[in-house]
Parts: sequence; structure tokens; C-alpha cells
Amino acid sequence: MNKKSAIITGASSGFGLLSAINLAKSGFHVVATMRNLSKDQQLIEKAKEDNVIDLIQVEELDVSSPQSIARFQTVLSEMRSIDVLVNNAGLAVGGFCEELSLEEYRTQFETNVFGVIALTQAVLPYMREQRSGRIINMSSISGRIGFPGLSPYTASKHALEGFSESLRLELKPFSIDVVLIEPGSYQTNIWASMDQVRIAEDSPYHFYMEKLKSEIETGKQNHGDPEDVARLVAQVARQTITPDLRYPIGTGVKSNLLFKSLLPWKKLESIILKKLLR
Repeated sequence: MNKKSAIITGASSGFGLLSAINLAKSGFHVVATMRNLSKDQQLIEKAKEDNVIDLIQVEELDVSSPQSIARFQTVLSEMRSIDVLVNNAGLAVGGFCEELSLEEYRTQFETNVFGVIALTQAVLPYMREQRSGRIINMSSISGRIGFPGLSPYTASKHALEGFSESLRLELKPFSIDVVLIEPGSYQTNIWASMDQVRIAEDSPYHFYMEKLKSEIETGKQNHGDPEDVARLVAQVARQTITPDLRYPIGTGVKSNLLFKSLLPWKKLESIILKKLLR
């Protein structure tokens, strides 16, 4: 009856699916949400395999839809407590700014930024009333360092970082923690979206995109195991001490952040461009 509860978005695959399983393994009752319930099979099979199916409740939720969030209020009102919210749902729009439409940027922000804000606003009255809670926002190394060909995604994650900093300060008086998880490159992560980007042969950016894809393909052998990120989410969710604001994770992430903090931007960009365009 006193089991803690966690809500996680984007639980049909990747970090979301694995985090839902790890939260259940840590003893949470997990409300695992996804936009399309027809994609719940992988989560259900994994939950059965790990003997946590009784701790996972699958619900439909599209964070970019106000109507869907309004319907989800019924689920929220029936929960005994809301101890953890993991804002994981996200997408990535790839391409170069000149060739992307403003609508594509809006689509990116609807899920990665406004969806996070909308669901957080729905959950906060419950956490504030119980004077406890933890909000874990899935950010990215792209929320700290820009990368060419991914400006919509990078901009959305930078916005998420700023929102989370402010939100953490706003919620401290109510004993609610806000945390950012900042993964680098992982086997299931957002870099796969670059494979979907199609640039016309006569585009002035065609050569650049080919270089980027080649660099990403070369780096795949160093991509981390997404299970590490999921374990970190569960660790942060269950720890009893006040968590840090940021948790960077992944090969080279901490060193890249250190370089950015120490090197002048001109030096940093020359290193990046030399690596990409060699």
C-alpha cells in the first residue's frame, strides 16, 4: 500500500523502456506511458522476463497533445502518490537550418520542451500537496554542446536545461527535486535519426551531411550500453540524499564538457570542424 510510484514517458523503447524496468526492479509502481499503445509488447515481454510485470501499468499519453494530457489527469487523480516523474519522451529532427522549415522546429519543441512543461504542470500540484517528489528530465550532451546538422534537437535540449535550472529553484521550498540526465552517444539514442536525414545531391550542405554521417558511423563502436543510463535513472529516483542537478553519462561526455568550460570557443570550434571535415 505504501509503495512509491513513478511515471515515465516514452516507455515503448530505448531509455524509456529500460528505465521503466529498472524503476520496477527498484520497487516502484511504474506508470509507463507511450503515445501508441500498440507498441507496448516489447515493454510487456521485458517486464515478464524480469518478473516485474505486476509493478508496471501501461497508459496512453502523447505529451504533445493537450487533449491526451487532459485525459491522463484521470490516471493522476487515482494515484496514491506521485513520487517520481521521468520526462523521457523525445524525438530528433536532423538537417541544416537553411533547409529546415519553421514547422519542423516547432514539431521538435512540442515534444522535447512544451510536452515536458505540460506534463510537469499536470503533476506538480500533487507533488506540491504531498511536499515531496523528484522530476528527472532526460536531456543530452546536446543540451550542453552544439552539433551541426541537429540544431532543432540541440536547441530543444538547451531549452530543457534552462527550464530545469529555473524549475529546480522554484520547487526547492516544496522539497521537490529536479534532475537532468545528460547521456552522450548510446546504441539506441537520437543519433540514429541522422540516418533518416535525406539531403538533395545538389544541396550546398550535401558534403557536410556525408561527413557527419561518416563520423557518426565510425563512432558507433564506442556507443554505450543504454542499460547504464536506465540504471542511473533508477539510482537517482531512489536515492535518499538530495541529488545533483546534472548527471552527465557516456564515453567522453565529461571530458568534452571540461574542454568546453576551459577552451575559448574559437579553439573549440576549430577542433570540432577539423575532426568533422578532415
